[in-house]
Amino acid sequence: MTAPQGQTGARALVIGAAGNTGRHIVSRLTELGIPVRAATRQGKPTGHPLADAVRFDWAEATGHDAALEGVDRMYLIAPATDADPAALMLPFVERARAHGVRRAVLLSAAVVAEGTPGLGVVHQALRERMPEWAVLQPSWFMQNFVNPGHHLGAAILKDGRMVTATGKGRVGFVDARDIAEVAVRALTDARAHDTAHVITGPRALGYDDIADILTRVTGRPVRHHAVSTDEAQRFMEASGIPASYARFLAQLEDAIRKGVEDRVTDTVSRVTGREPRAFEAFARAHAESLTA
Repeated sequence: MTAPQGQTGARALVIGAAGNTGRHIVSRLTELGIPVRAATRQGKPTGHPLADAVRFDWAEATGHDAALEGVDRMYLIAPATDADPAALMLPFVERARAHGVRRAVLLSAAVVAEGTPGLGVVHQALRERMPEWAVLQPSWFMQNFVNPGHHLGAAILKDGRMVTATGKGRVGFVDARDIAEVAVRALTDARAHDTAHVITGPRALGYDDIADILTRVTGRPVRHHAVSTDEAQRFMEASGIPASYARFLAQLEDAIRKGVEDRVTDTVSRVTGREPRAFEAFARAHAESLTA
């Protein structure tokens, strides 16, 4: 890959600027001298002098023109807990093109193939309609295990257990910071990537492996309970996830059990020039929050 561009005079829109990947992207872009419009549902300032905050809601199209004003590139994440985000995202992509946005980087997922319902349709639209594009297809985030707002992280913190339908399936868990670094390169490299990046950590691990590592690192027992897809859905619903989205997530866990996520890629090192973080190093960095 080529060296990243610095100041261009244009502005990058980062949707989900307070999220796992978005906040790191905002920090890195401002470090590179690129003005950023940081879009969140609250519209709160980020604290970065080159980042202006804007309130953004996928369902409120009346505010989308203001978010896109003066923007030439954008980072897209789907509406939260929406199993079929294409209905909201495709009109926004068309609006962005009308505003002169040339480059779009979409956060999708490794299990979502181009053209499949939901984000797969958005993936296809970017490839067909945007002059410059990239789709990030990461495996599952390491942050899910330490985030008290995620049903797995909440359960670990509450009673030291994970309930999933993943069985013995393995996943190339990846640190959101590594995803963000790939996104920054996709947004700033002089030559557009114009491709999909499957992004993983350095090693595929099962949820039993994750429980063992968390137990060893924190000194607090963590267990993995393998259950059926229906039981996993009910567990997610009990944690507050809407039924349709819980069903979607439970089906993804069933896909993990069948082995679809059992792989690692060299994307992080190839695109960014540095190695991805291993889960044990990630867990050690977050050990205090896991025992609070």
